[in-house]
Amino acid sequence: MDNLSEMRSGADPGPDTILDGSRFVRACLRRPVDRTPVWFLRQAGRYMQEYRDVRKHHTLVEICKQPELAAEVTITAAEKLGVDAAIIFADLLLPLEPMGLDFEFQAGEGPVVHHPVRTAADVRALRVDRAEELSYVARAIQKVAAHFKDRLGIIGFCGAPYTLASYMIEGGGSRNYIETKRMMYHDPVSWRLLLDKIVTVLEDYCRLQVLAGADVIQIFDSWVGSLSLSDYRDYAFDASKRLVRAVQAMGVPVIYFGVETAGLLGEMASTGADVLGLDWRQPLDEGWRAVGYNHAVQGNLDPITLFAPLEILEQRVKEILRSANGRVGHIFNLGHGIVPNTPVENVQAVARMVREFRLA
Repeated sequence: MDNLSEMRSGADPGPDTILDGSRFVRACLRRPVDRTPVWFLRQAGRYMQEYRDVRKHHTLVEICKQPELAAEVTITAAEKLGVDAAIIFADLLLPLEPMGLDFEFQAGEGPVVHHPVRTAADVRALRVDRAEELSYVARAIQKVAAHFKDRLGIIGFCGAPYTLASYMIEGGGSRNYIETKRMMYHDPVSWRLLLDKIVTVLEDYCRLQVLAGADVIQIFDSWVGSLSLSDYRDYAFDASKRLVRAVQAMGVPVIYFGVETAGLLGEMASTGADVLGLDWRQPLDEGWRAVGYNHAVQGNLDPITLFAPLEILEQRVKEILRSANGRVGHIFNLGHGIVPNTPVENVQAVARMVREFRLA
């Protein structure tokens, strides 16, 4: 068993200091750290000039599929912000292509899946044997890991089964998820087969990332907040739990994150994820109580607060850090991703505030 697996399992890993392992990974495992680690959801994005310069010549998907470019924007953002982790530049929908679904990003509309999955035959036609086609993400991770070595944690990621299924069925984003829930309710056999196929592909995809050097995998359940607690239990929980446990068996911690999930947090924690991501809609200490102190938590500044004057921004940052109260297992982050036009200097200021914060 490797050292990380030992730490995850609770076994005695031998002499332990705050210098063993990256600050970020240690926090994921609820190990002591010298200070709260910080990184930002969507920290490489359109708010940053360096990224906009790359986008002048390449589409988002082109960047994802060229390891040199994906690594470049990942590294540039992490270094410019002074954070403790670098999340690989990729997109949630990349696994759709090897499953047989083409998609594109249309201006002003976001991702569009051209032939949504709506019938049992559509589900049966989906492939599960071509995850190796996503190896370009692994090659980008290798480059980022080689650059940072042990200085920063390296985060790989994927979409959660429910979220990917909803994209596949709706054909893109949705407000009401009518087609997704129609399949859930009316054709549960096809629904479960769809989730099974997604989990199979995501396991292989995450394995590629871990073998390439990802220290942690974050599972994004971006749309899970559209479910009631009962529907989450009946139609989404099992697939998410299977994915979480499969990734943990690869020897790395898992962060499980969703939006508008205050009512689901306790059940999401039951997946066994090491870290639960919290959005900004409830105080961090309430969210942590909901998931239990046997889990680490990540969050949870409102990303729009990054537009506020520095004195307000500092007040909100300190509120979150004081709510964590120095308990091991807090990773400072936003409650969702950085939005376009966010002042870069404010993001840098937050990273600095977290680095300098000490409980009185």
